[in-house]
Amino acid sequence: MKQGKYPLIITFLVPPLLLYGVFVLSPYAQAFQISTTEWLGYSPDAEFVGLGQFRRLLHDGYVWNALKNNAILLAIVPVVTIGLGLFFAAMLNMGGRRGRAGVAGVRGTSVYRLVYFFPQVLSVVIIALLWKEVYHPNSGLLNGALSAVGLPTPAWLGDPRTAFWCVLAVMVWSNVGFYVVLFGAAMQAIPRDIYEAVLLDGASRWTTMRRITIPLLRDTVQVAWIYLAIAALDAFILVQQMTKGGPNFSSDVIGLRMYDTAFGAETKFGYASAMGVVLFFLTLSVAIVALRIGRRERIEYS
Repeated sequence: MKQGKYPLIITFLVPPLLLYGVFVLSPYAQAFQISTTEWLGYSPDAEFVGLGQFRRLLHDGYVWNALKNNAILLAIVPVVTIGLGLFFAAMLNMGGRRGRAGVAGVRGTSVYRLVYFFPQVLSVVIIALLWKEVYHPNSGLLNGALSAVGLPTPAWLGDPRTAFWCVLAVMVWSNVGFYVVLFGAAMQAIPRDIYEAVLLDGASRWTTMRRITIPLLRDTVQVAWIYLAIAALDAFILVQQMTKGGPNFSSDVIGLRMYDTAFGAETKFGYASAMGVVLFFLTLSVAIVALRIGRRERIEYS
């Protein structure tokens, strides 16, 4: 017996949309509403202040300091991570023996991929605690190696001059392995005939990478940049676990500033929600700009 299509559509489409609306859209709408109030998070009453919380943000030096650190992460983390990911992926997939460069990969590629990808199987909390011990001024692996060769042993996470950069380095380290595997898979999808034709013309490895590989990976690189930009605008867990924004707010980020404002001693949920709204639109703007800048006609090959 033939049945209509609408009952089937309703059965399979409506429940997921309802769940998405309740657990995703509803919290966003509630955050927008809370950002217009002076709510402490536990009182039944919330005083409506309109855009007062956002005007207050404009004059908050701690918020601007956190946004400055996020801006530095946004400028450095995607570029360095993508650059290292492309470099290592190219070495694994196109760094074969002389005369076969661009066509053959190196021996043991699967083992190298496993090593690079290993940080992805660890939770961000474990990575943060692991590197916090590595940076420990007295018993840390890094200072142990420096002292063994007679070099100075800084207080990495305890010095305002180095704490932020230590967190940035961990963020790059924890992400680069995933993009090595991602870019490597994209490179393997490129027909070998293209590389063989380029090699016959006498192109070097650098020319092959710059003229052939990167243009054909442009869509993949664009997606990677968007994901890394979103991660750079967050960075909450690493900072909260490694430095708690210190010392002297030198490594503070907007996600941690929002968390401390909402769940700290003052519990200013309304003010924290205003920060969340600003972060939402910043993240959305970065993603839209990246998509528009990277928009172009698709390159097809067969």
